[in-house]
Amino acid sequence: MDEKQLPYAGVRVVEFTHMVMGPTCGMVLADLGAEVIKVEPLAGDNTRKLLGSGAGFFSMFNRNKKSIALDLQQPEGREAALRLVATADIVSENFKPGTMRKLGLDYASLSKLNPRLIYVSHKGFLPGPYDHRTALDEVVQMMGGLAYMTGRAGDPLRAGTSVNDIMGGMFGAIGAMAALAQREKTGRGQEVQSALFENNVFLVAQHMMQFAVTGKAADPMPSRISAWAVYDVFSVKDGEQIFLAVVSDTQWALFCEAFGLDELKGDPRLATNNDRVRAREWMMPILRSRLAGHSAGELAAVFEQHALPFAPITRPQDLFDDPHLNGTGGLAPLTLPDGRETRVPLLPLTLGGRRPGVRLNPPRLGEHTRQLLHEAGYSESQISGMQSSKTIRGDEK
Repeated sequence: MDEKQLPYAGVRVVEFTHMVMGPTCGMVLADLGAEVIKVEPLAGDNTRKLLGSGAGFFSMFNRNKKSIALDLQQPEGREAALRLVATADIVSENFKPGTMRKLGLDYASLSKLNPRLIYVSHKGFLPGPYDHRTALDEVVQMMGGLAYMTGRAGDPLRAGTSVNDIMGGMFGAIGAMAALAQREKTGRGQEVQSALFENNVFLVAQHMMQFAVTGKAADPMPSRISAWAVYDVFSVKDGEQIFLAVVSDTQWALFCEAFGLDELKGDPRLATNNDRVRAREWMMPILRSRLAGHSAGELAAVFEQHALPFAPITRPQDLFDDPHLNGTGGLAPLTLPDGRETRVPLLPLTLGGRRPGVRLNPPRLGEHTRQLLHEAGYSESQISGMQSSKTIRGDEK
C-alpha cells in the first residue's frame, strides 16, 4: 500500500516508550501511516537485550519507526527532544508517574508550547487509589480476575501472551485517533490515558456481567459449564490432539451423520443443545471413545467438509508455515536489527482489501539520530559536538 494512501500519513508521533504497551501504540499508528520517532536512551530500549519470553518484544512492536538516541538527563538532550516535540502531532510515553514531569516533558509543560499537541500516557492504573503502584501485565492479570479465569480452581494462571500490554497500547492508539478527530473540530489537543488494570477489567467484564445477570459467580475456564455440549480438546490417534466444537442443533445432526452416530442423534436425552450440556458427563466419554481411532487430520477434513468448527493445536512457531497466513499476505518480510531476515505478522485488518505493511524495519539504535537532528535545524558541527559529549548516539551504517 502506498504510504501516502495510509490514513495517518503526515501525522508525526514522538514516543518516549519502552517494553510493550507504549511501543504497541506507536506501532499501530506507524503501520497506519504515521511517522513515529522513537526516542531511546543512549543504551537503547531495554527490550533490545531481553532474553526468553521478551526476546521478540523489540522486533515485533518497533517496526515502521525511526530511532534517535538522546541523553535526556543532559540539557542538550532535552533541548533536542523539545525540538522534535515542537514538530509533533502526538507524544506517547509509558514511564512511571512523575518521570516525564521531572524532565519537563509532561503534558502540562508541553501543551503550553503546543496547544494542538495530543499526549498519550500509558500507565498501570488510571487516576485513583492505585495509581502510585508499579504494574506489570502479570500483576493486573492477577488482581483483575483474568489469571483466576484462565487457570484451574486454586491455580491462577496468566494468559499466554502480553494481552494487557498489547491491548492497552491499542486503546492508547484509539484514544489518539479520537483526539485527532476532535482536534479537527476544536483546534486543540488533549491528554489521553490508557492503563493496564482498566484494560484487564474490560477483558473480564463479560464475567462480571455474567454474575450481574445470573447471580452466580463465573467458574474458571477449565472448570466452567460450557454453553455448548461439544466444545473441547480431543486426544485422538497417535497421541494427537484437536479442538472440536458442535454449537447448534443443526451442527449436532451433521456431526452425528458424518460419524455414523445414529443412536446418539435419535436419543431424546440429546435432542437440544441444553439437553446435551446436561448430559456431558455420560455423553462425552462415548464421543471420545468413538473419535479416538481417527487421526487429527481425518477429523479436520470431515469437520471442514461439513462446515463444523475445529482447530489444530498449534504452537506459535508453527504459524510461520500456516498456509492461510502465507497465502493472504499476513506475514511480511522483516530485517532484524542484527541483519537477519524473518517474517512478522501484520495488523489484523485490511484497508481497501489490503493489509498495511512494513515500510521500515525495526531500527538500529540511533539509526536516524543524525537525520532527525539535521531536520530539526542542527548543523553538522553541532551534531558532532553532541556526539563527542555523549549527548546523542548515532548508528547510520
